[in-house]
Amino acid sequence: MIKSFVGRIAGKGGVPQDQSPASSGHGTPPRHEPSHKAATGAQQGGGGEGGKRRRRGGKGRPEATPWSVDEFQVDPKEGETRFHDLGLRDELMQAIANLGFRYCSPIQAAILPHTLQGNDAIGKAQTGTGKTAAFLVTIFNDLLCNPIEGERFVGEPRALVIAPTRELVMQIAQDAEDLARYSDLQVATLIGGMDYQKQLNRLHNTVIDLVVATPGRLLDFMSRRDLYLDHIEILVLDEADRMLDMGFIPQVKRIVRATPRREDRQTLLFSATFTQDIINLSEQWTYEPITIEIEPDHVATDSVDQKVYLVSSEQRFRVLNNLVRSEDATSVIVFANRRDQVRRLHERLRKSGIAAGILSGEIAQAKRTSTLEQFKQGKIKVLVATDVAGRGIHVEGVSHVVNYNLPEDPEDYVHRIGRTGRAGASGISISFASEDDAFLLPDLEALLGTRLECTHPPAELLV
Repeated sequence: MIKSFVGRIAGKGGVPQDQSPASSGHGTPPRHEPSHKAATGAQQGGGGEGGKRRRRGGKGRPEATPWSVDEFQVDPKEGETRFHDLGLRDELMQAIANLGFRYCSPIQAAILPHTLQGNDAIGKAQTGTGKTAAFLVTIFNDLLCNPIEGERFVGEPRALVIAPTRELVMQIAQDAEDLARYSDLQVATLIGGMDYQKQLNRLHNTVIDLVVATPGRLLDFMSRRDLYLDHIEILVLDEADRMLDMGFIPQVKRIVRATPRREDRQTLLFSATFTQDIINLSEQWTYEPITIEIEPDHVATDSVDQKVYLVSSEQRFRVLNNLVRSEDATSVIVFANRRDQVRRLHERLRKSGIAAGILSGEIAQAKRTSTLEQFKQGKIKVLVATDVAGRGIHVEGVSHVVNYNLPEDPEDYVHRIGRTGRAGASGISISFASEDDAFLLPDLEALLGTRLECTHPPAELLV
């Protein structure tokens, strides 16, 4: 580490501090510490032979068909913010046009004018509100507006996103690839349960701009000195409440300490809830942040028809088995609270002839990835999962979500049923309540702000 630092300082190829970004027709947002980026560029531009970290030359922009934002026409609409109104780089606007985005979601419209100017931000928003695109647009626009032209070291990303689950990390990384499609920005995904060497090769063979990672796997790379965070310019902590619940905060604290001090980086923190613990952490990690809270009009989406079936413990599987065989149940996610429940349920469905897959923390990541892909392609009709699938999984066309057990945390209910009724489609959520867990309903109704009508299952589901 020290030799590498000395090597960089000894190098002669610094980047001038008055370096201007490549012309794009859009302005460069100021940083809250403008000297930091210039200093970072100067450090990364040099590098003596004694440095431990291998160097790669600056990346040239690939040849591309010229594209103009004039090709992407979106009419102004009262009460709506267009992406055109934000002064984004053309490379980003082309990706946004390709993805079919026209107007910002509420969280995007509220937070982007601040984060694009380099401000730290704390955002409160539920899953599915567009916060991932909000922080990715912030990251990519900043990196494109402030390129580093000299030599750079491999294993030194400029931006980092930390998320609690592998599935969420993979979804964020896929969204990042889509938004970076028309630029030369490079994304790396670091998650446990997958080939370490393959991920290492990606870091060593490519100059990476953005790393998206789970805390544990990120620390593995840091401890082996395969990754350094001392040049991080933008740090994103996604679903901080979930990381707190899963016990990741000590690991996250170690990671944050390895990045530049909070005054010298931009920090974005997102959480579905603002507990006192989250507030305390945000005060430690952010510098003069703006706070954006987006409260949904309804905690549970109106596009989901929510039903609660009163069943005995003996009736649960019979009702489920008949339900997934019904004609309108085309793609079903079944949630259970524990891994052992998921295992037993998956096995019973398979023995009854249902094409079912399993998704839980004990399943190898490669298997989880292939199972999810089969489910997306319709090769598997039913996905049985723990709450590891409750956040970060975006599958179009899920017709039903079944809560085989009521979740002990009411927030998990909202995330579960949010897997259906997406992108303007309608969906059905069916929850089973019996003598074992009916006592959880009052807390659930308190969160939803409405009563849930509890009925007995239709006769055709009980045969």
